[in-house]
Amino acid sequence: MTAALFNVVTPVLLCIAVGWVWARQRRPFDTRGMADLITLVGTPCLIFSTLTGVPLPADELWQMALATLFSIAAFGLIGLAVLAPMRLPFRTYLPPLMFANIGNMGLPLCLFAFGDEGLALAIVVLAVFSAVNFTLGIWLYAGSGSASHLWRQPMILATAVAVAFLLADLQPPVWLESTTALLGAFTIPLMLVMLGVSLARLRVTRLPRALWLSLVRIGGGVLVGVLIAEALQMEGVARGVLILQSAMPVAVFNYLFAVRYNRDPETTAGLVVVSTVLSVLTLPPLLFWLMG
Repeated sequence: MTAALFNVVTPVLLCIAVGWVWARQRRPFDTRGMADLITLVGTPCLIFSTLTGVPLPADELWQMALATLFSIAAFGLIGLAVLAPMRLPFRTYLPPLMFANIGNMGLPLCLFAFGDEGLALAIVVLAVFSAVNFTLGIWLYAGSGSASHLWRQPMILATAVAVAFLLADLQPPVWLESTTALLGAFTIPLMLVMLGVSLARLRVTRLPRALWLSLVRIGGGVLVGVLIAEALQMEGVARGVLILQSAMPVAVFNYLFAVRYNRDPETTAGLVVVSTVLSVLTLPPLLFWLMG
């Protein structure tokens, strides 16, 4: 079990380290361009090739999507309950608590821990998170928003097309399978390298507050994941993926939104860094339990 755990965690940490060292050596790295490449090309192709290449029962996909919605809603309530007594602005602090790093860290961990089935279910979580983040998340940061642009997001479109193939019990043409698999292959390593670059460039402010909210994000995530899995009677890989994804640290996307909408980006940067470093300590025992 120890060897299996080492094989899951080490590739993720080494890829992050590559990005961190790259940035610390002040080598050029276009974070915005890489983020666009991942969001607009790599992730949609990864979603399509994985969902169509590892077909899962429709009820399992819908159950994971429902569990993800419950998880986001639960963290919304937890965030409100934690932030209100501290008198912290919801629009700054609530999104980082609600939207975890289920892409950059969650996808590779689910792949290495639970195989292709784990990756497919983790991608369902990613699709639901993205839909909510690009609607409710933007509304929280900007104070306004609309769902009309949602269907212009490539990740949502790729999910819809993949689900259509699955529901029609059709196999995509070989050229489409090969192309999306090839383009999707760069997504996970590039996500991890970009995370490392971001961690090297971001700075921590208000450390005690960042540490407390990071504990809420990760510890509360484990609790929420376990409770939802029990409520929906999820077992095996599905249960492991839900709990693991729920326990991820704060997503880097929150920092990008905070910069775009001027919602105290320095504070969000601190939450991203502290929660990610904290997850290095919490993920090994969590994975040891889930994989046991």
